[in-house]
Amino acid sequence: MALLLAVPGFLAGWAQLAVMIALGSLATRKQFHWHVWVGAVLVWLCRFFLWPWPEFAALSWRMHVLDAIYGVIVAGMPIAIGLLIGARSELATRLAELAASRDRERQLHAQAVRAEERARLAREMHDGVSHDITLIAMQAAALSASASDDNTARTATTIRTLSTRTLEELRTLLGVLRSENGDCPQPDLRDLDNLIRNAGVPVRLTGDGPPDAVPEPVSAAAYRTVQESLTNVRKHAPGATAFVRLDTSADGLCVEIRNEPPCSRGETPLPSGGGYGLAGLAERARLLGGTVESCPTEDGGFRVHAHYPLA
Repeated sequence: MALLLAVPGFLAGWAQLAVMIALGSLATRKQFHWHVWVGAVLVWLCRFFLWPWPEFAALSWRMHVLDAIYGVIVAGMPIAIGLLIGARSELATRLAELAASRDRERQLHAQAVRAEERARLAREMHDGVSHDITLIAMQAAALSASASDDNTARTATTIRTLSTRTLEELRTLLGVLRSENGDCPQPDLRDLDNLIRNAGVPVRLTGDGPPDAVPEPVSAAAYRTVQESLTNVRKHAPGATAFVRLDTSADGLCVEIRNEPPCSRGETPLPSGGGYGLAGLAERARLLGGTVESCPTEDGGFRVHAHYPLA
């Protein structure tokens, strides 16, 4: 449209630059479309045929040849520049697509390598570790059934309980390793009631209760916080009562686990871990933008307080 509007001025002899710019823009947008070639022919004709006609007819054949050559230059130069700009733009687009394709290929390759490694680790853990833990649980059950004194029976029961819970955790971990993208469903606050029932220590839940509108990573982290804290209560304060409190506000989710001092009722404590449980909870909370604090209480118990933002 701009080219057609500029053509009359071209015939008058004062719009040649405007026509060339319009033709170049047309070539840039449409490249080898037939509109470009029709526009080129129109520009050449307007440059070759001069106005008024008597002056055009009075020119010699040599001037006509020069006007024809000059018309080719006037019509061809904008097209050449427009095609060059369009080709450069298309090349840049193709290079960007190629780079994106290479990035996707590298990501897919990395995912394939991780999936293969997860599958290998899952096979090794299933064939080795889970088999040994199962044998430990079976031997502990047999020892508990045939024990002649109460202390040995309690110890065997503790070993069997610990082995069973370890197997449950191992099954969850194997599900994560075997999943294609690592998104195997993880326990969260919706499973908190089941965790409390099987905690092995008296637990009192207060506060808002398990919230519903909590992001999955936050809910899973809060569940792990309660789980690790109750495990520590079983290990270091057997017989003590644990108090779990959940509070949800605009600032985020607060989880507090506090236990009384250990009771002297003769329960056999579970073996202590390597001390990495609370450190792992703090690292998980840091990745979610939250915090985990732990300290002894004045009455001889222990307190763990976690805060997770919901945003």
